[in-house]
Amino acid sequence: MPDKKSSVNLLNSIADIMEFKSENPFKIGAFRNGAIVISRLEGDFQNIIEEKKLNEIKGIGKGLQTVLYEYFEKGESELLNSLKKEIPEGIEELLKIRGLGAKKIKQLYDKLEITNIGELEQACKENRIMLLKGFGETTQKKILEEINKLKIYSKFVRLNVGNKLAEEILNKLRNLNSVQKVELSGELRRGAEVVSAIDFVANIRDEAEFFIELKEVFSYKTDLNKILLDVEYAIPVTVHFVKTESEFASVLLTTTGSDYFLSQLNLVENNFEGETEEEIFESVNHEYVIPEMREKEYFEAEVSFRENSNLTLKEFKGMLHFHTDYSDGRNTFSEMISAAKEFGYSFAVVCDHSKTAFYANGLTEERVIQQKEDAQKISEELNFPILQGIESDILQNGELDFSTDFLNNFNFIVASVHSRFNMLEAEMTRRIIKAIENEHTDVLGHPSGRLLLAREPYKFEIEKIIDACAANRVAIELNSNPQRLDIDWRMIYYAREKGCLFSINQDAHSIDELDLLRYGIKMGRKGGLQKEEVINCFEFDKFKKFLKRKITNRLVK
Repeated sequence: MPDKKSSVNLLNSIADIMEFKSENPFKIGAFRNGAIVISRLEGDFQNIIEEKKLNEIKGIGKGLQTVLYEYFEKGESELLNSLKKEIPEGIEELLKIRGLGAKKIKQLYDKLEITNIGELEQACKENRIMLLKGFGETTQKKILEEINKLKIYSKFVRLNVGNKLAEEILNKLRNLNSVQKVELSGELRRGAEVVSAIDFVANIRDEAEFFIELKEVFSYKTDLNKILLDVEYAIPVTVHFVKTESEFASVLLTTTGSDYFLSQLNLVENNFEGETEEEIFESVNHEYVIPEMREKEYFEAEVSFRENSNLTLKEFKGMLHFHTDYSDGRNTFSEMISAAKEFGYSFAVVCDHSKTAFYANGLTEERVIQQKEDAQKISEELNFPILQGIESDILQNGELDFSTDFLNNFNFIVASVHSRFNMLEAEMTRRIIKAIENEHTDVLGHPSGRLLLAREPYKFEIEKIIDACAANRVAIELNSNPQRLDIDWRMIYYAREKGCLFSINQDAHSIDELDLLRYGIKMGRKGGLQKEEVINCFEFDKFKKFLKRKITNRLVK
């Protein structure tokens, strides 16, 4: 229902979009001023509208009068609807971020092609915003804070956000004396990349004591053997409680899901035999399947690719795609290498942005040579093997953005699309395949370009891309950043059947982001990946042989 407040919002929204479109400043100013005038009006604004007295208000010209009368009559504005059609989808979403404003959003769009909150958040985390004129580190930090505030209103959260919320609750539940055991279940246990609910299963000693203790920590509602916690999260939180070990195993299995997976094995509720999940699987004559793989895609894959994934953190030897402050990273080269050693890696390959990525302070040829010298120096100082790579932009025509001769300077090349996302499907497919066919390309970076809950994958034929990677012996990146988790794990089975190798990378832009590897591992496990299929799990000598699979004279020390 239109009222004074919504009228002010309407005029400001029109002014915002006009400002983003760089329309006449006087026209923009008229709408801004009109919003201020109406917000300061005393008396009944509804009555002013009904009696057609807007013309008596100084600062509300004929144009604004037309817009406001139409708004109260129809409940919408034709002008606003028309303006919305003239801007990229998602710009309105950006305008919700407090303190940003249309001018800065226009700058972000012009300089970085940012069209929505997800892309903006990613750019902040990659330190690209602070490099823009008029922004800086403080503004970047503030933008991130405002984005985080908006997340609570979303119907879904990304895996990392869901995990963080779940860990907070899990710690509180484990501290209750009445709880013998409690485990995470549902989508989070399966490692869904976006999560619509958080589920736990708790084995309790005494029901009465449990509810008394729980009340001291959470507000809640009960529904049979389920507790719905009253928490200020964007997604619901449920605790399923049981009193015996066998009940715990059966409820953990059913609440983990997926429903399709359970139905295929005829594991319906109240039809279990066994004290553990392993025993329940055995009762239906099926080998135990790890939680991450309990999806529809498991049954669609060839039987030979259904073996439980053996990927664990300890299997990872090489950190292969990370950024330093040479481009848009937060930490120095030396700091990132020291952190890699402490993390448990035995070698590293730096991959800062290439020269076309001006928005990310990409490396020119001169700075590449400078970094090469630093790599050798740091390697000697820290007694740690370092190779120099690059994340090379795939240009619109499919070329990499350094000359063929200059590409010989690198030990390792990740080829990635960072621009021109709106190409036609056939054009984008040809573009990426051409980059894959470049003899210098070792890894196809974040293949679909998606940003979860923010940007859909660009249009391309993923099967053809995977086929090209297999034919050209190019590994496919599984980007561990929880905003990407790209390649989609559902395509891992197809790629494995084609004989592809994978590179699971944090794409880290800071020391803190090394821990993101756990999300990439989770996605790899969902696709049944074996350590033998992941080049990061290769020992250094084997990795160097991989680098020479196409360019036998490649210099790799």
